[in-house]
Amino acid sequence: MIAKTDIPVGDKVILGAKPGGGAYRVLVVDDSMFIAKQLGQILASEGFEVADTAGDGAHGVEKYKAAAGSIDLVTMDITMPVMDGVTALEKILEFDKEAKVIMVSALGKEDVVKKCLLTGAKSYIVKPLDRKKVLERVASVLGL
Repeated sequence: MIAKTDIPVGDKVILGAKPGGGAYRVLVVDDSMFIAKQLGQILASEGFEVADTAGDGAHGVEKYKAAAGSIDLVTMDITMPVMDGVTALEKILEFDKEAKVIMVSALGKEDVVKKCLLTGAKSYIVKPLDRKKVLERVASVLGL
């Protein structure tokens, strides 16, 4: 079923479009291909560009550094193999203290989410993903 919000309307404001043109670029870091794809679809539906994806924190940090300055936002899963999201958040913020990172967490991880927010994450999204909440958090962090 198609929701009214999924139907393009005349002069609808595209959330992911930058004021000067182009799209906000997002790096999606999650070991679940399903969640990464779902986030990508939600973001793309509003005009965001998924610049890249990574399946663990270590690759997420590498990809963020490699794209230095061209990533506007990172969505970061907390529980991942190789390097968890908390460590990856710390490493990204060491590299770029202005980085905008939104943590993605399953229910019941409130203490870890709190630690992430104190470390410098800008917000969090709880799984299972809710399209409206994802877009609200992304818009809030980007100041839209």
